[in-house]
Amino acid sequence: MASQNVGEELVGAYLQAIKDCEFVAYNVHTRTTQGEIDVVAINMKTKTAYFCEVAIHLETGLKYGSGGNVRRLVGKFKKDIAYAKKYFRGYKRVFMLWSPIVRDTRPGAKYNQLHDVMEIQRQLRRERIDLQVVVNEEFHAAVRQLKAVALKETKELKSPVMRLFQIETKLNGRLTSA
Repeated sequence: MASQNVGEELVGAYLQAIKDCEFVAYNVHTRTTQGEIDVVAINMKTKTAYFCEVAIHLETGLKYGSGGNVRRLVGKFKKDIAYAKKYFRGYKRVFMLWSPIVRDTRPGAKYNQLHDVMEIQRQLRRERIDLQVVVNEEFHAAVRQLKAVALKETKELKSPVMRLFQIETKLNGRLTSA
């Protein structure tokens, strides 16, 4: 397995801390569909499996080449869906797209990332998949939820992202300017 990036780590931490997933795996190779899923998590109590694609493009927003967002992400999710159907029968399957910056450009612009996301959702609905989108404000809300969990916890958290949030929230308000 390839190492995950900090965005994937953040999503995994959210699925553990907020969605109570006992298992989280990163960059899961889907041999039969020739691809990988950024984050797969399982909540054993509710028999729910999460399949997440994570796009952390801070300067360009959600951008996979000119006009490539819909084609690329629909293709990735179709592979995720095939994998989930094959290996997670009997589970509720949740598909999620995470991205901190998805731009909504001016009306009439040639490329609009927010419209691309809506088109991705529309195409996946034809597959009877309700894609959960965690972008922009929702992404920021998820980060705030994780920080709130980190603030309450006193033991050392194993996730590097959660440990960073724990340190940050403990320092906020405790340091004075020199």
